Formats: sequence, structure tokens, C-alpha cells
Amino acid sequence: MRVKRHKVFLVCLLGICVVSFLHYYTALHNISLLQEISSPSSHLKTLKMLRGFLWNFPTDDIPFKQDRQKSSHQKDFVDLPDLPDAKQVVTNLHKQIFELRDDSTPFFTHTESGALCFHEGTDLAALASQGRLLKHYEERTPLKDDLIKSGKKDVRCPCRQGWHGPQCGIPTVVYHSNLPSKSKVTPRKIPRRVINAININHEFDLLHTRFHELADVVDTFLVCESNFTAYGDARPLYLKHLILNGTFDYIKHKILYIFLDHFPDGGRMDGWIADDYLRTYLTKNGMARIQGLKPDDVFILNDADEIPSRDGILFLKLYDGWTEPVGIHLRKSLYGFFWRQYGTLNVLSACTAAMLFKVYKGDGIYLRRRSYYTMSGFREYENSTGRILIPWAIGSPVHYAGWHCSWCFKPEGIYYKLVSAQNGDFPRWGDYGEKRKLSYIKDLIRTGGWFDGSEPDYPPTDPKEHMYAPKYLLDNYDKYHYLLENPYAKGKR
Repeated sequence: MRVKRHKVFLVCLLGICVVSFLHYYTALHNISLLQEISSPSSHLKTLKMLRGFLWNFPTDDIPFKQDRQKSSHQKDFVDLPDLPDAKQVVTNLHKQIFELRDDSTPFFTHTESGALCFHEGTDLAALASQGRLLKHYEERTPLKDDLIKSGKKDVRCPCRQGWHGPQCGIPTVVYHSNLPSKSKVTPRKIPRRVINAININHEFDLLHTRFHELADVVDTFLVCESNFTAYGDARPLYLKHLILNGTFDYIKHKILYIFLDHFPDGGRMDGWIADDYLRTYLTKNGMARIQGLKPDDVFILNDADEIPSRDGILFLKLYDGWTEPVGIHLRKSLYGFFWRQYGTLNVLSACTAAMLFKVYKGDGIYLRRRSYYTMSGFREYENSTGRILIPWAIGSPVHYAGWHCSWCFKPEGIYYKLVSAQNGDFPRWGDYGEKRKLSYIKDLIRTGGWFDGSEPDYPPTDPKEHMYAPKYLLDNYDKYHYLLENPYAKGKR
């Protein structure tokens, strides 16, 4: 009897030991898991854990493989980089100051005949021939001849196609715009400085495109990145890493990096709070870190998928006499430039620094809302300028002054946009499991359809048509073919 009790005691003791060991093992496992979650060294693991713990929906929509080196889907996932350890990326990038300097580029030249001509818009060969012809007549005819004198006085710059005005400096998108004072604009002696502000999530191909389109016109790019998505979930700082690893070295000297390290109160319940706050923080933080700002410098606020064309912005830089605020007519397209939508998207995007601070209180979101005339400082600012402030837009419904490429990603990028979208623009398609499937997204790209099941009738397009896509993309067609031709149409690669 005593032996039997002893055996029972040993079995119970063994059971307690096993339970204790399992409990200890579980604790160790959880500690390891927490360490893995907190480690930024593995982007793929971070994304998968964020989907499982924060986004709280199934992860089998995208078949990522465990081995990152062998994952073709991850390679196509909007070209997001591997992130190094946190110690390697700690910098004061988000605290740097940018000093604006005057642009000394000689955009205009005085000809021998006395005309002032814009280099880029002037037919230099015709101008040279004109000068030789004038010199020939001067040598054969005395200069006191009134006819020759008057002829010399009327000499104008011969304009290249797409340029207009006495100096050939007014581009077509302004010449055919609704600017009421276009006949009275005059070239500046010193160009304005241009500031272009953008929020970025994962639109890196479009960011490269913007930089190449506007590199010689914009003086500084304010680019804001947050460690939260618009939905409120954590995200790695991809842009910061790309800047530090040299990806943007060709334009780094013009980038002012802005880091939003918090998510606004109420932004998860009301997504429009988060959407507005991104532009507010971008403007206020960025403009506060600029030195040498002048009242007539140009401030332009765009979404990442809104790319202004160079010519219209160059006009704002070089000419006086236009009024404000300024809109931009953008060519509308979906999933890529191959699905062009009817009409244009006229986005109110630009104003002077003086108007930004005196009317919009330094907050870019008010510029986008078009309600400047109801704001308290409007009349006072209008009176101080001595002119009536009338909004106008570069371009027209038939003359594109830029591009709006909506949802222009590879399928994996569209997936990421779905799950990152703010919680206010309903229906929020990322909340529907079937809408997140890659096969479904690829079919949308193929047909041009929308998440609600509709398939609009888009006009035919041709990559050779004027303003089909930004020049940088067309010059690198093979690299960006997924944006320039429908990758899922029959007969396409």
C-alpha cells in the first residue's frame, strides 16, 4: 500500500515538472515572439505579423513565401527595400534645415535686335537667321531710314511649337488656360523659388517620376513620411531608408524629409481626420524648417499620385502678373496610364508663400478646400496685393497640365493601398476579403473595372499621344511597362 502511494506521488511530481516545463517553454517562446515583432531587421516578417496582429484579417490573400530570397511576390511588392537594423538608420534627417537660394539659371537672353527671348521656347535657328537678315538690311540701308527703324523695333522672338507670347515663355497649358491676365504677364528679373510638398506611402515609382519631371524647376521638395499608415497601423520608414542608401542621391540636395511620428487623435474612428492631418503636418513642419523664404515664392501641395507637368510650374517661377490660388488640370487615369478617364481632375494646388500664411494660416489643407474667400485673412490680403484674387487653373479639360495616376501600382501595391487606406472614404474596399485577392486585383487591372463591380467605358489611348505619360516613364519604358501598357491584356507580357 505504501509502495503504491509512493508511485502515485512520483507520477504527480513528474506531472508537475512537465507542466512547469511547458509553462516555462511557452514563456520563452512568447519572449522570442515579442523580440521578433520589435525587430526591424526583417521586413517580410514585420508585414506578416502586422497583418495578423494589427490588421486582423487573413493573410492568405497574398501567397508570400517564408524565404524572402525566393519570394517573387515580395520582389514585386512595390520594390520595398530590406530595412537595416535601427542603429544603422538613426540620423537627424527629419531635423535638417533647408536654405532657399536664388536661381541663377539664365532662362532669358537679350538678342542683338533688342528682344528678350526665353531660351527654351525660342526657335534659335530662326532667331539667328532673323538677326543675319536684319544685319544685311542695316548694311545696305542707312539706319536713319524710318522704315528700318520701325522694323527693328517690331522684331519679336520666333516661338517654337508649344510656346507663346512676346518672349516665347508662355507654355500652351497657360496660353489656353482661363488666366484672365495672360496677356499682361511679364518675365521676372529673379525667378521665384518653388516648393513642392508631398505625402508618401509607397508610391516610389511615381516619386521618381515627379523628381525627374520637376528637378530643374522645383527648388525644394518637402516629402512627408509617417511610421503609421493612414489607417493607423505601424509601417516601416521606407523612404528614409531609400534616402540613406543612396537611391535618391540625384535629387537628395533638394529633399527636405519630414517625419510624422504619431497618429492623430480620432483618426482611426474618422479617417478624414487622419487624411487632413497629413497635409497639415506636412505644411507646418516643412515650412518651419525653410530659411530664406520670400513672400512671392510658390508653394505647391500635391498628393503622391498628382504629378504637375514641368512647363506650367516653370511659368509660375518665371513670370509676374498671374493671380492666385492656382489649380492644375490633370489627365486622369486608373491602374496605369493605359486606362485614361474622361475629362480632367482640376486640383487647387498652388499659391504664394504670402497667401499660404496670411490667408491659409500656414495650413495646406485649406488650400485644397477651395474656401479661401470665406477665411478671415482673405480680404486683408487681397487689399494688400492691390489686385482682385481670382482662382485659375493651368491647362484646361483638353490641355493636360499634369497627370493623376490613381491606384497605379503592381497588384501587390494595390493590396497594400487597400489595407493602408484611411477609415473614412467608404466603402473601404480593404475591409472585404474578396477584394484583396491578387487574382481579383489583376482582373480589375485587365478590365479597368472598379471594386463595386462596374466596368466604365474608357476612351482609347495610344502611348504615342501627347501627354500620355511623363517623359521619364516613357524614356524608361521597359522598367515601367506595367504603368504604360496593360500587363494583363491579351497578347501582353
